[in-house]
Parts: sequence; C-alpha cells; structure tokens
Amino acid sequence: MVNNKTQQKKVYISVLALTMMNVSMVAGLANDVQQSFYGLASVTYFALGAILFFIPTALVAAELASGWSERGGIFRWVGEGLGKGWGLTCLLILWFQTMLNFGIAMPSFTATILFYTPNYDAAVKFAQNPQHEVLIMTGWVLFYWLLTFLATKGIKAFSNIAKYGVIIGSLIPLAIMIILAIVWVAQGHQPVIPMTFKGLIPKWNGMSTLALAAGVFFSYTGIDMNAAHIKQLRHPEKDFAKAMFISVILAFLIFVIGTVIIAMIIPEKQINVLYTLFSVFRVLGSTIGMPWLYMVLVWALLCNTVAMVVTNMSGPSFMLGQAGGSGFLPKWFQQKNKNNMPAHLMYTQITGTTIIAYLVKLIPNVEGFVILLTQTITVLYLFYYVLMFTTFLRLRYDQPNRPRAFKVPGGMFGAWLVGGIGILSSIFGIVLAIWPPAQVKAEVGSPVVYVSVILVLVAVILGICFVMYQLSKKHSNWVDPTNKFSPFTWEVEGLKKPGKALSNIPTTVMCEHQNPMGMPIKRPYTPDEQMPSAEVKATDAATSTDK
Repeated sequence: MVNNKTQQKKVYISVLALTMMNVSMVAGLANDVQQSFYGLASVTYFALGAILFFIPTALVAAELASGWSERGGIFRWVGEGLGKGWGLTCLLILWFQTMLNFGIAMPSFTATILFYTPNYDAAVKFAQNPQHEVLIMTGWVLFYWLLTFLATKGIKAFSNIAKYGVIIGSLIPLAIMIILAIVWVAQGHQPVIPMTFKGLIPKWNGMSTLALAAGVFFSYTGIDMNAAHIKQLRHPEKDFAKAMFISVILAFLIFVIGTVIIAMIIPEKQINVLYTLFSVFRVLGSTIGMPWLYMVLVWALLCNTVAMVVTNMSGPSFMLGQAGGSGFLPKWFQQKNKNNMPAHLMYTQITGTTIIAYLVKLIPNVEGFVILLTQTITVLYLFYYVLMFTTFLRLRYDQPNRPRAFKVPGGMFGAWLVGGIGILSSIFGIVLAIWPPAQVKAEVGSPVVYVSVILVLVAVILGICFVMYQLSKKHSNWVDPTNKFSPFTWEVEGLKKPGKALSNIPTTVMCEHQNPMGMPIKRPYTPDEQMPSAEVKATDAATSTDK
C-alpha cells in the first residue's frame, strides 16, 4: 500500500502545464519567419506537415502513452516494441540533438542583442554587421547555464516556467498580432501577397520545394518529448492524450497565423530570418502610434526562449537519467539532486552546448558548419520517429490485447494508415536532409563532402549509442536497486526480447509491486495470462483515479 505521506508529497502537473510544455517544444513566433518567404502557400505547407507528420505523431504518442504509461516515455515505448538497445538509442538521440540544436542557435541571439533597446535602426545595422560576437555570446552562454540551473530545480519549477513562458512569449504576442493586423488592414493598407485561393497553391521549384516540405515536418518535431513527465499527471492515460491534441491545435495556429501576418506585411525580398518578426511588430505598432512595440515583443519572446530552453534541458536529461538508473549509464551520470533531477547529466549537456556554440563562431566557414550540423540533427531526429512509428505498429501485433485508454481509430487499417504515413514522411525528410542543396559548393565544398560529413556525424552518434548499450550489458553494477523504472512487460512475462503476448493485463497492474528494471522479476506473469474484461476495466478505472 502506498504511504499517505508519500502520496501527499507527490507533485503533479496540470494538463495546461503539460500543454504549454509541449507547445514550447514545438512552436514559437520566431519559427514563422522562415516559412513566410512562401506567402500564403505556407498555410498549405503547414497543413500538409500537420496531416502527414504532426497529427500522426500526436495520435501514435497518445496511444503509446495510454497503453504503456510507466516511466520512460520513448524509451519505454520503443523498448517494449523493439528492445532496450533501440530504446536507449532514442533517448541519446534526443539528448544529443538538444545539445547540438542549442549550440548552433545561440550565436543568432548574439546578432539581435540591440533589439532589446529602443534604437531600432542601430539594432538592424548591428544585426547585419555584428561586432564583439564572442564576448556577447559569452553572456548568452552564461544565461543558458542559469536556465539549466533553474531546470535542475525540478518538475514544478520548470512546468510553471514553461506555462507562463508560452503564454507571455507566444499566445499573448499572437493575439496582439491578430488585433493589430486587423487594424492595419482597416486603415487601408494592402497585403503584399495576393490573399486569394490561388495563393495557397505552392509554386514548384524542383527539389527546393520538397526540401521546404521536409523542413516543415522537422518544425513539428518534439511534441512527444514531454512523455518523460507522464507520471507527474494525475490521470496519465487520459491527460496525456488530452494535452497532445490541445498542443496540436495551438502549435498549428501559432505557425499559420503568425506566418501569414508576416507575409502580408513584409515583402519577400525584405525578409530577414534574424529580425523580420521585430520589423512586423514595429509596423503594427505604428498603426496605433507605438512603433517601439517591437521592443516589448523582444522581451516577451525572451520568456518563450526561457520556457523552451528550460523544458528542453530538463526533458531529455530527465528521461535519460531515469533509464540510467536501470543500468544504462555509469553511476556518476545517474546521480540526482534533492529535486530528483539528474544534475550531472544536465550540466554535461550544457557543457557540450557551450563547446558547439564557440565552435560555430570560431571556425572559418560558419554557414557550412551550421548547415551540416542542422541536417545531421534532422536525420537523427527523423530516424527517431521511424523507430517510434515502427514500434507502434509492432505493438499492435505483438501486444494486441494490452489495454490502451486511447487507441488510434480505424482498427488495423487506421493503424497502418497513420503509422505508414508517419514512417514514409520521416524517411522522406531524411532523404531530403541528405540531398545536397544548391548552395552546397559555396558553403561546404562539394556534394560528396556534404553527404559524407552528414553520414559520418550520424554514424558517430549512433556508434556512441551502440557502445553505451554494449557497455551497460557488461556493467551490472550500474543498476540502481532503488530506481523507479518498472521492467518491460516482456521481461515480466519471461521473454528474452520483445515478442508475441496475448495478455490483456494492463501494464500498470503487471508492473505493480515489481522490483525495478535491472533487478530480478518479483511477480512473473505468462505471455497469455488473462483477466476478465470487466476486471480489466475496473482495474484501469481504479488505477486512473488513484493517480
């Protein structure tokens, strides 16, 4: 029986908090500028990205989380379907992509530092020709270290930061954009793009058109990452699915509305990825006599950045740290602080981020370096999703009777439709990420160098994943006997690896009162063990209420 004092001390997060954490992972107004180059056709791209990637991801993650709601997120799901090695690979991919992503993004903050002041013209000049970049970036690096420190304060701290950060940094600015855009049009200004049905049809520009579609897919990645915190929900099986679908709607609105307003106001040739969003708010602010409104936006966007960094710095490390206690990481990386956060792992990650940030600024060909790292991240992340969609389909066959509070509708046809679209979209994105762009000669050297470097970088990271898993099998002393990871169902059922199990016993029941993962199974089940359907429903309802 659970101790009442322990029960009272447990910290829960709300559906709203998880929704905002999801949105902070995926969407932000700053992401809209790049797609605004394509005018009204960007709506079509975002819609296609949502249909072909975002919605399948949300549907699949919701089913996996509702059926296998024990701690672990993607590690739990992929480990159930494909085995421990692939599960660990997914966690390490998440951890490395966060490190690389923040490392290459940090220098762009350096160029926009003067937009935090009311001198717009000086800010534009500095962004076009920045000076003292390494010194300024050092300030941002220290800021990221501070945010990592905040992330180590635990789930309650960073869930609140994420919640208010997205509201202040995305939702409120988006509402202001909509209102002022209406005012702007009412004053007689004409959109610089044709607001017609024809404008929704993308123009064909060869492989660059396909590359844009793949880029939209990548902009939707990350919504599943907060599955690490599923046990902090009161009703995990139901609340996670609810948060996912609200997140899909909010992210889509942030992407589409923000992008269209930017495209309406700023001519395509004047769009600059670094500061166009600030230019839009300056124009919109002028409609009500407040051209300095851009500065308010800059500070608001900083709140969204804080939410994004804190959430990203906590999520992957939190999941990896949990898995580490089951014997997959050396003891030093497993160590948790008083807030139950893997501080050593988080500080190692921000150290790697810092190294990448300075490399970006110090090597001669910055553009080529950034392109290669960005495409490497894309390939790794989309491979992660291939594993997730494959797991989803595999579990439909291997564990068909396992209760799931949410199930992708349409039976096996619906599962193959959603999972198949997700796999094909991910593979499509991987191929296009490796495909050499038109400017490859100027920025990298040659198509052969471009493809070779990306494949080598991907191979190195996957190699690290393989080596770490092999080492974990040789170091049984890495297992923490007090870890909170439940064993996989196939381990409880006495199987050596994932396989066919017709059992209808909920995972919450099967894992209850078991020894932690990595320790001997305490209460074994058989792969075909059954409970009466009425008892399964009653157990599920009782478990959900208790949580």
